[in-house]
Amino acid sequence: MSDDHPTVDLNFERRSESEMRRRARAFYEEISQRRSVREFSEEPIPLDVVRDCIRTAGTAPSGANKQPWTFVLITDDAVKSEIRRAAEQKEREFYEERATEQWLEDLAHLGTDWRKPYLEEAPALIAVMAQTRPADEGLHYYVKESVGIACGFLIAALHRAGLATLTHTPSPMGFLRDILDRPENETPYLLLPVGYPANGCEVPDIDKKAVNEILVEV
Repeated sequence: MSDDHPTVDLNFERRSESEMRRRARAFYEEISQRRSVREFSEEPIPLDVVRDCIRTAGTAPSGANKQPWTFVLITDDAVKSEIRRAAEQKEREFYEERATEQWLEDLAHLGTDWRKPYLEEAPALIAVMAQTRPADEGLHYYVKESVGIACGFLIAALHRAGLATLTHTPSPMGFLRDILDRPENETPYLLLPVGYPANGCEVPDIDKKAVNEILVEV
């Protein structure tokens, strides 16, 4: 152990190659079933499960281990309604004024528009805030990259726990900081509705790229 950077023993379990292949394939098969859901049941969900998933997100690597994130768990109906009103205002401006024709064409197959009822219907919302700097003195590093990795952990954990999500990024999202009374050093990064899919929920019929389209080996 060094005096200037204390260390501890790594807790790592080495697995057989057959077990590695089994686990890698099993996780792929499970996570490949994850879909973005826009039709949520209003049925309550176990919030302790959501908190554990947020705890998982907090284990993500980050620049200089600064952990530049805050997760705001929102279940209050009045706050969700306020968020929906503000988000729909921004989304309507986007769809009617700012989006290019190409952008709208690219979105058409998803069947989305400025209306976002799921922001009220989902029993929980998670607002992910990126801390541009610490609350006290100092600096954060690679904030967007770090928070993005944590969001990936969070989405995977929620799916594995049996909950549906949607990655929602109304632009701009400054209203979230105001509604949630967050400090100036926090910038809204992602709004994640969480819950069970509604009965009869349908999702767009889309495909993902094959591995040979996304993998380059050198």
